[in-house]
Amino acid sequence: MRIGEVAEQAGVSVRALRYYEEQRLLGPTRTAGGQREYQDGSVERVRMIQQLYAAGLSSRLVREVLPRCMNEGAAPHGFTDSLITERARIDRQINDLTAVRARLDEIIAVATDPSHPHHRHPVRAGVAAGTA
Repeated sequence: MRIGEVAEQAGVSVRALRYYEEQRLLGPTRTAGGQREYQDGSVERVRMIQQLYAAGLSSRLVREVLPRCMNEGAAPHGFTDSLITERARIDRQINDLTAVRARLDEIIAVATDPSHPHHRHPVRAGVAAGTA
């Protein structure tokens, strides 16, 4: 298959396919004329790459995890450790964002309630309370 066919069937841009190739996630062969030629299974592979990126994995982790997800061999040493570490990183981000959202909710409450004691200075109220 040519690059345009794979892109269309997988629902990605040609640019994305070139990026995956640069990241060593996808390896088309070349015709005598230098055009990329993708093997059977490339569309499925691209869809898996998309899922792994959508899960928040870095290119390095996608490169590690992809062969196992595509049943291309045994899991490398530390395979699950890398995924567990990534999940913990995402959990920390969720916790951080939850705290930011709570602070924003607090500021919205102060800013929209004229009777709130800190209505005029919601940021100073947070500093005084030790939350800013």
